[in-house]
Amino acid sequence: MSEAITGKSPDDSKYRWNNEVPSVLVFDVNETLIDFESMNGLFERIYGDKRAMREWLGHLIMYSMTITLSGLYVDYFTLGQGLVQMLGKIHDREVSPVDVEAIKIGMITMPAHKDVEEGLEKLKKAGYRLVTLTNSPPNPHGQSPLEYAGIAGHFERQFTIQTARAYKPAQVVYHMVAQELDVSPSSCCMVAAHVWDTIGAQSAGFSAALLTRPGNALLPVKGLPQPNVIAKDMIDLADQLETLHKH
Repeated sequence: MSEAITGKSPDDSKYRWNNEVPSVLVFDVNETLIDFESMNGLFERIYGDKRAMREWLGHLIMYSMTITLSGLYVDYFTLGQGLVQMLGKIHDREVSPVDVEAIKIGMITMPAHKDVEEGLEKLKKAGYRLVTLTNSPPNPHGQSPLEYAGIAGHFERQFTIQTARAYKPAQVVYHMVAQELDVSPSSCCMVAAHVWDTIGAQSAGFSAALLTRPGNALLPVKGLPQPNVIAKDMIDLADQLETLHKH
């Protein structure tokens, strides 16, 4: 399509990079669709402070990128478990094997955000193709995080970075999705709660929609690609994109 995306995004359109109306919506999973805040109680039990979840998540993002930039790979759940132990050393807290296993279980069994089901239904009804792209690996011993959250049935495909053995925002993982779906990158819109994910996708030719989930916000830096659409939740996103798709 040649129409341009016009949503609740920064006024300076030259920083949006790709303004093509997408036909495929590529959803990040962690925080975007499923609720990491649901693990706050677990982190409070282990570290005595629920804010430790955000510290751990920041390390998880940083070290996943470090591993990819270093040309190495370990899976997301293994990395998350190691960082729980690292954080214990930093804060002088005893972390037991039971705690380490509880974190892995927590990463797999988080619930969906309350707005997700309705938003996905509206987007599918509007005619968008819906897929996911996550840093989390497949779960060979049971359900995926999307299946546990009860929303897997909304998606045509579930992509994981483990196929490319490189974490987002490496360009290769976004290109992998476009190639597997046999569409151009410009036909895809990355939907994520993290600016580092939207920047990575836009650098690979996608457009992007940012969901401002708790703990996340826009990065208003000129010269960096800005999201084409900014929404407070999935229902808000669906309302904005539905209008665009009809036109």
